[in-house]
Amino acid sequence: MPEAAAWRFQKITAPIMDIPVEHKVLVGRVLTAVGDEVIENGFVEIKDGAIVAVGKASDRTDLDATYVVKTNGTILPGMFNSHAHLAWDGVHDLARQALDDSPEISAYKSATNMLKSLRAGITTVRDLGMNQSNFAAKQAVAQGIFPGPRLLICGEAIVQTGGHTYWCCREASGADEMRRAVREQVRGGADLIKIMASHDLHEFTDEELEAVIDETHRNGLPITAHATFDSIIHRVVKFGIDVVEHGGSLSDETIALLLERKVPIVTTFAPIVQQSVPEIARKFNVPDWKLAERQKAVADKSRYEGLKKAAEAGVPIVFGTDAGSPAVGHEVVSPEMQFMVKVGVVKDNYAAIRSATSVAAKMNKLDSKLGTLEAGKLADVVVVDGNPLEDLKALDNVTMTFVEGKRLV
Repeated sequence: MPEAAAWRFQKITAPIMDIPVEHKVLVGRVLTAVGDEVIENGFVEIKDGAIVAVGKASDRTDLDATYVVKTNGTILPGMFNSHAHLAWDGVHDLARQALDDSPEISAYKSATNMLKSLRAGITTVRDLGMNQSNFAAKQAVAQGIFPGPRLLICGEAIVQTGGHTYWCCREASGADEMRRAVREQVRGGADLIKIMASHDLHEFTDEELEAVIDETHRNGLPITAHATFDSIIHRVVKFGIDVVEHGGSLSDETIALLLERKVPIVTTFAPIVQQSVPEIARKFNVPDWKLAERQKAVADKSRYEGLKKAAEAGVPIVFGTDAGSPAVGHEVVSPEMQFMVKVGVVKDNYAAIRSATSVAAKMNKLDSKLGTLEAGKLADVVVVDGNPLEDLKALDNVTMTFVEGKRLV
């Protein structure tokens, strides 16, 4: 493993936010995310930061104890948002935020958006970059400076000089500079590396792409790529990328390659979904021409046929919202999942929930600790009013969020 980030060597006498680990028995409908398992009138017991028991409430003899909470709702694993940008606010222009926001303002935005994430039942955020802001957010959570979800960060996304969203990324040219860019993110404490592999055209030379992927893997980290159409998805997977962000049109040949290499896709429909709703679009000053464009995009199911075919073939589809994009706040969960079901990249509501729990945990190599409600897993647990299997909007009504047994909502 690479050397730890410098802040990891700091001695911490005590966290500023010292939130206690609770002992609770939560009673309600339990969605374990182990397949389609549902325990009606079930319980989840959390203690010392872990899940110690899951089962039927009728098996308990202590339901009148003070540590028992009868939720009258649904209990599910803490969710992952596997594509988010904590330092973007979902309101203002992305480029102007990236160019104009001071590091201090980016930190405040990240803090606010971590709280929004927790209130939405998101207990792990995979932050895919906005300048170097996520380094500070990661440190703040890890050192108990600010309460937040678990963070998996890329540091700065890496882009060819002048490439897609160069104004918020680490620009690099040539193979050696690509390796240097990776090493800088590793030094800062990145959990993964992200590259911007395309916009309208392919980006990176073959030598650059080979170098950035090799250097990432040499450092023991996964690498993910912004890739939005068939030829670029095929290219980056062939070169050895581990995850595809966004996805797009997919040929049968590319789907076969994704399956062969076991590469998942993190879909991010929320921007077009949110911006296609007139009252939302106008609230966020989305121009009429873009509203019309978005409405056309959400209505055209053929646009997503390749992703649907990939999912049906067995390519893992993982929940992400591109949170921080215009009109996409970090609390937006159900619109993304509803659209995933609508276009067929997941088969039903439970599969949509698993895309943010068990499937996401597996993609992030955390499935031994997270993603399902099972004894021995870390106590990342969420309680919502209502039944999301009947209506995913129930996920908008989070009443409790625990991260490793600490109640943060």
